[in-house]
Amino acid sequence: MAWGLGMGRFFGVLLLLTLLAAGVGAYLAYWPYGPTSETFVEILPGTSTTQIAAELQAKGIVRSRYAFDALRLWKRGTLKAGEYRFDHPASAAEVYTRIERGDVYTLALTVPEGYNIFDIAQAVEAAKLGSADSFLQAERADTSLINDLSPGAPSLEGFLFPDTYRFSRKASPHQILATMVKRFRQTASQVGLTSNVAHTVTLASLVERETGVNRERPLVASVFVNRLSQGMPLATDPTVIYAALLEGRYGGKIYESDLQSESSYNTYKHTGLPPGPICNPGVASLRAAMSPAQTDYLYFVSDAKGHSVFAKSLGEHSKNVQAYRQAEGVAR
Repeated sequence: MAWGLGMGRFFGVLLLLTLLAAGVGAYLAYWPYGPTSETFVEILPGTSTTQIAAELQAKGIVRSRYAFDALRLWKRGTLKAGEYRFDHPASAAEVYTRIERGDVYTLALTVPEGYNIFDIAQAVEAAKLGSADSFLQAERADTSLINDLSPGAPSLEGFLFPDTYRFSRKASPHQILATMVKRFRQTASQVGLTSNVAHTVTLASLVERETGVNRERPLVASVFVNRLSQGMPLATDPTVIYAALLEGRYGGKIYESDLQSESSYNTYKHTGLPPGPICNPGVASLRAAMSPAQTDYLYFVSDAKGHSVFAKSLGEHSKNVQAYRQAEGVAR
């Protein structure tokens, strides 16, 4: 009788201790804990799970490294390398799930169609991915990335494909540039751009800067192709602006001195395409440059609504320009 009572007490204590241990384990694993301000933890490739747990505890992300280790043994997942951002208390289980999922912290970089290298450099700086100057230096130094596409190119202009990217805070300018060039290569392959790439991208960059209306792009491309075939100067303002940007003298307007500039990008002074792209074109402009419309147009000008009006002769073009100026005067 006494023996049975003793065993009952023993199992009762054992059950109580088991429940207590389970409660402590649940508390350590599932009760929120951690920083209330931004804290970063970087997990390098090859870091052991024991080291990860110790780092998380040292940074105040989890209460107990042992509880985190126990979660890993129970869930048997794979923890992924990268930088993680924590800014509010969370359970060890939630922290574990984030690292198992690879929910690494990244910064967004959006590059719209038609951005040039100067625009992108400012976007990089605004996204806190480095200074604009460092980016510009790198994109002029990393031209080996496009040696096969544009031998002798002075920069990566034209080959930094417009898109929204996500990079780690510590991404180098080279990593950013290599990713954007890789995206260009993928897109070029998808649209069938496999030959005469530098010529096509340069033409596409002019189209990109001249119109934002997709259905007009093949027509604009046809004007440039027709002028090239007749040996006429392309006489397009965006190239004059780009020449001024390269020389650090663009102030928002085109002056007569800009039109008289000897820059090889000045298509008023020099026939043929400029020596390279003047911006980074999107898919629509690439397609237009690859397959221009078949027309006899040699001129175009914007109308009051921002669309392009095309002409086959200088006389017809002059009338269109006059109509545009009159409409602009009325609008003002």
